[in-house]
Amino acid sequence: MDRDTSPTARALMTLELLQSVPGITADRLAGKLGVSERAARRYVGILREAGIPVESFRGPYGGYRLGRGLRLPPLTFSATEALCLVMAVLDGHHDANDTTGPVGSALGKIVRALPERVAAQADAVRRTAAPAPDRAAARPDPGTTTELVGACSDRRRVRLAYRSGAGRERDVRVDPWAVVVRHGRWYLLCWSHTSEGRRAYRVDRIGAVEVLDEDFEPPAGLDPVAVLEEHLAAGWEYAAEVVVEAPLDAVAPYVPRTLGRLEPVDGATCRLVGTTSNPRWYAEQLAALPVPFRILDGEEVRRAAHVLGRRLLAAAGDAPV
Repeated sequence: MDRDTSPTARALMTLELLQSVPGITADRLAGKLGVSERAARRYVGILREAGIPVESFRGPYGGYRLGRGLRLPPLTFSATEALCLVMAVLDGHHDANDTTGPVGSALGKIVRALPERVAAQADAVRRTAAPAPDRAAARPDPGTTTELVGACSDRRRVRLAYRSGAGRERDVRVDPWAVVVRHGRWYLLCWSHTSEGRRAYRVDRIGAVEVLDEDFEPPAGLDPVAVLEEHLAAGWEYAAEVVVEAPLDAVAPYVPRTLGRLEPVDGATCRLVGTTSNPRWYAEQLAALPVPFRILDGEEVRRAAHVLGRRLLAAAGDAPV
């Protein structure tokens, strides 16, 4: 190694060696730099003074390594992986081409780190794709989401400032079970001590989050997605009870949990019990079932099914509207 190399250059070489050889010992570092061990330790000190986290470990497996948070490990993507990543970001964030936003900026960094051939394909998809915005999507504040996910992971009770769909604001104290993303919307599935019941709060409507010094235990065997969808199917103003003339196993793939609870009646039939705020939508979902069914209860849903049936008959030329 050139003996005239400046201390700054050697410090940079030290940084490169720590990045490429995690756990490198002081004597090996000195050998690579062509200096004494004392000088090698001095260059490590220069890096620390510059704010670079260099950790040292004693023992037979000791040495120097960079602390967490300095840089990402090397990323290697195949062309297919890179394209799928870009497509997934465009699908979920329709402002991904806005380089001034956090999503667009992060995606740009990943594309610039890719090999030129792979980056060219990924960037072409990014520039030319024209995703239609999902008007139902509601993306929450990243900081709020991070706090809630941390509270779920640590099983810590929280106090939330929540704004309802009608604009009413209130404070609630909850056990956060899970954060669930469903159809472009983020929900906090939780047990509300304020309401004494299971709740699903829209994360984009949550303001302040205060993590309390109280632990909790989530329900054993919790399936957050299933519980959320069952919860979203309950509590609406119009009830419905439907008997489906097919075994439960044959019907279940066609009935989303948001329609309600599906239960067996006997070996040949099953029952769907649910609620809705939109009887017409509910009737349309029932019409998609590939097996016969009867609406036993729910006058609003029955009326909506009758109107839908007449419309379909009229469309087929079999009856007037």
